[in-house]
Amino acid sequence: QVQLVESGGGLVQAGGSLRLSCAASGRTFNNAVMGWFRQAPGKEREFVAAISSTGTLYYRNFLAGRFTISRDNAKSTVYLQMDSLNPEDTAVYYCAANFKEYTIDPNAYEYWGQGTQVTVSS
Repeated sequence: QVQLVESGGGLVQAGGSLRLSCAASGRTFNNAVMGWFRQAPGKEREFVAAISSTGTLYYRNFLAGRFTISRDNAKSTVYLQMDSLNPEDTAVYYCAANFKEYTIDPNAYEYWGQGTQVTVSS
């Protein structure tokens, strides 16, 4: 079992920045593929970024380099730095973990946090 707790969401004006954190416990963090996903009301959950247990990175193309994922294994924490935010980024952001494969498919992730709300105003 893995427990994931997101934090760092909030309200920010367009063009601003936020850093989300996800603290993990309950299973060996270093072995997990960690992902960030987001979901707006009425829409499917979509992939944002992922980082493998060895530090390999993957980002959704439409993010255009504005988001950066990182992990601190000593703190069992994964981060999502979000810059140049726009209202289209408004969503609930979830962190997730899996121990099976490196993928952007949310269905492959076994453990999920409860999410943190990010709201970007015009």
